[in-house]
Amino acid sequence: MRLVNATNHSYSIGVRIPRAIAFRILYMTTLTTPPLSTLLSRLFADAEATSKQIPQLPPEERAQQMTSATGYRALYSRMKDFHLAVSRETGIMLYMLARAIEARTIVEFGTSFGVSTLHLAAALRDNGGGRLIGTEFEPSKVVHARENLAAAGLSDLVEIREGDALETLARDLPDTIDLVLLDGAKPLYPGILSLIEKRLRAGALIVADNADWCPDYLARVRSPAGGYLSVPFAADVELSMKLESSSAMR
Repeated sequence: MRLVNATNHSYSIGVRIPRAIAFRILYMTTLTTPPLSTLLSRLFADAEATSKQIPQLPPEERAQQMTSATGYRALYSRMKDFHLAVSRETGIMLYMLARAIEARTIVEFGTSFGVSTLHLAAALRDNGGGRLIGTEFEPSKVVHARENLAAAGLSDLVEIREGDALETLARDLPDTIDLVLLDGAKPLYPGILSLIEKRLRAGALIVADNADWCPDYLARVRSPAGGYLSVPFAADVELSMKLESSSAMR
């Protein structure tokens, strides 16, 4: 029995299918079909609406809290009711990257309401399965993220660990990690990288959102001796690739 042939839109069992429907069957993805596509449309709309209500801090205070190794807790606690989601474009990029490298193991720092998590989990589903470990220290956001994953039918692929990521990611990680998303408190990016670095396979990708807020992280992944190939991407994202399987820490 042949599967759908998109060029002649026919089955060997005698059933003829219009070409448009044949292409949909061939190219449907978890990301672009319900229930996930419908859910993401709602979540992005909610994120856009609530972003207009985010309290505006004086630039000096915002910079201090974004870059402080302790001040970030106060900032993110104040933002517990806000999505702080990746953009639609970044979400699609995450899905594409995970599909392109056939990722099976993913670590996410900063789950929030789970918008980025949903994109990555969809890639795992379409890659044939895998495991995503997410982290979030705000309990109410963990609840929302788990509800969204359940609504999308992706809960079986994802474990969300509640608490300080420097503790939750210090144990029980896959031996090999294919892809990492850093989108939590920016001052913790170097520490998170140190926890997972030895497990990154050669060719593993790291996506760091708003990495400009952590110069130490950028210096590390951009250093010629650091063991990474790294480049700014889409204005506010740093995309890095591990060049060797062993740790490049100095």
